[in-house]
Amino acid sequence: MTIHITPYDPRDILSLCAIWNDVVSDGIAFPQEERLSAENGDAFFSGQTFTGVAKDDDGIVVGLYILHPNNVGRCGHIANASYAVDKSLRGQHIGETLVKHSMSQAKAEGFRILQFNAVVASNVHALHLYKRLGFTAMTEIPGGFRLPDGTYEDIIPHFIVL
Repeated sequence: MTIHITPYDPRDILSLCAIWNDVVSDGIAFPQEERLSAENGDAFFSGQTFTGVAKDDDGIVVGLYILHPNNVGRCGHIANASYAVDKSLRGQHIGETLVKHSMSQAKAEGFRILQFNAVVASNVHALHLYKRLGFTAMTEIPGGFRLPDGTYEDIIPHFIVL
């Protein structure tokens, strides 16, 4: 499958919200708890520095990422990103394509560093991918992520200089 990443287009909002909401509902990767609707989803995706939409050869949305500053002012040169892939297509390197694209896009947007604040320790696929792509894992934060059942899991922030 060939993946094409394009900027956010409001015509894709329902597909983007469905993929995003699946990750939110799973409760094991994103810190968000609120699901997106077409209305608030459009404001969310269009409000990012860049929202990348991954489509297959048939133009079907298979994943997405959001890119934005991790902080403000003197730390505004550090980007943050989140990634979501259609559940039925995971394991096909779509996430890797999204991360690589976000690294290039972040650099093009003037960011110097890409940082992930809360990589959940049990997210082994993400951990392996980030290591393979050259990200540096920082100190583990014990109990930094609250799971849907109310228990807590460690998070491992990561960064890469672009």
